[in-house]
Amino acid sequence: MRDRVLRVLLVLLALGNVQVGIWATFAPRSFYDDFPGGDRSWVALDGPYNEHLVRDFGATNLAIGVLTIAALLWLTRVLVVTAGLAWIVYGVPHLVYHLRHLDVYDTGDQVANVVVLSLAPLAGLAIVLLSPGAPARQ
Repeated sequence: MRDRVLRVLLVLLALGNVQVGIWATFAPRSFYDDFPGGDRSWVALDGPYNEHLVRDFGATNLAIGVLTIAALLWLTRVLVVTAGLAWIVYGVPHLVYHLRHLDVYDTGDQVANVVVLSLAPLAGLAIVLLSPGAPARQ
């Protein structure tokens, strides 16, 4: 059961992260102008376009996605805990930044930002907490 929950969390994190990473890395202007989609534009509201910064953000998301996929495939304790910690280390500062800069968004987007950006570090914490014992596979 624990392995199933870990896999679900890892799949959800990997799917979202890889999609964001591909978009920001390979179409940085589109990501800047159009993220998260659906006639919303969260990135462009927060400062001038910087291709280097957007591509680095995308590549970082891809790198964490690769780590998450590796943890999902092998489900070893070291990989799973490392992936969970990576999500915490990545997600908490990202969330804190956006909590301090919510004024650029309308109320609905403020709520969506807080909810969406809270999910990654919370999932990372759940992954770490679910991984204290020996996993099904070493």
